[in-house]
Amino acid sequence: MADVPVPVSMEDVARLAGVSSATVSRTLRGLPNVSDETRDRVLQAAASLSYVVSPIASRLASGRTHTVGVIVPYAARWFFGQIVAGAESVLREHGLDLLLYNIGDVAARQRFFGQLPLRRRVDAVLVVAMQFTDPETADLRSLGVPIVAVGHDVPGAGCVRIDDVAAATSAIQHLLGLGHRRIGMISTYADQAMFLPVAHERRRAYLDTLTAAGLPVCDELVMSVPHGLDGGEQAMRRLLTLPDPPTAVFAESDELAFGALSALRRTGRHVSVIGFDDHELSALLDLTTVRQRVFEQGVLAAGMLRRAMTVSDWTPEELLMPTTLVLRASTWPVAVRTASTG
Repeated sequence: MADVPVPVSMEDVARLAGVSSATVSRTLRGLPNVSDETRDRVLQAAASLSYVVSPIASRLASGRTHTVGVIVPYAARWFFGQIVAGAESVLREHGLDLLLYNIGDVAARQRFFGQLPLRRRVDAVLVVAMQFTDPETADLRSLGVPIVAVGHDVPGAGCVRIDDVAAATSAIQHLLGLGHRRIGMISTYADQAMFLPVAHERRRAYLDTLTAAGLPVCDELVMSVPHGLDGGEQAMRRLLTLPDPPTAVFAESDELAFGALSALRRTGRHVSVIGFDDHELSALLDLTTVRQRVFEQGVLAAGMLRRAMTVSDWTPEELLMPTTLVLRASTWPVAVRTASTG
């Protein structure tokens, strides 16, 4: 029967290095008040004994969990996945784990805030594109840990976001500049049990920009559908059945725009379509869109969290990210569209 190896303890490292166990603990946790010579001696002793600090013991000793709670409404959607991936790419390099909470329906949200399972389980919180009621915000702040939000500001939290109103306005103005006057919108506004901030703001930009251009706002041109390709295709088919269909459509997200393009391809109709996000498939489908650097927003939010976790007097920061109008083949002047279908 093979001998079972005896686990190496911190006391073994201390004896080999000729220091106390407390000094070994301070050294391996990266704490100050350890001389360079002593630090080197401890690290060499630990390496020679193949000693590895127990993560659980380290967390108990420090009172820190080394975990960041991430709150998202829809974990499976592209935008949210990119934000989380960007944040994780930074946090994992610092030995931090992510604890994901997906609260995209009313029941999950009520359960989350009723139990607040983050308490004593995380050192910081990352919120992705969600807005909260005042009591919900108070519950989050009661955790006593730094909070950073992506996509929408949360009172008392750091924030990384874009200007959704300005970005959506640029999309509508692009269509107006091409001569379009009957412009539809595909939105998820009425589909959300808890409205996402972007649904509010991009819809408002659409309405305000048309009004500023002296154009009537037609309710029949605004389609509220479930998020995704199916929703976008359904909305476009409904728009095409109108007695006077739009010559152009602004989709709240690229995924909705993909569905709209599918409907146009299947019906052989010609309508300019512009999306929002610059999804990784947008170039493949030649979709004109508003580009926001989604992955980078997650990276910057994680960096902000790291600063908040290491600086005792951290003041919540706000980073406003730029957006870019990316012109591709899915939009064209209205005269060209009219000529091609006349």
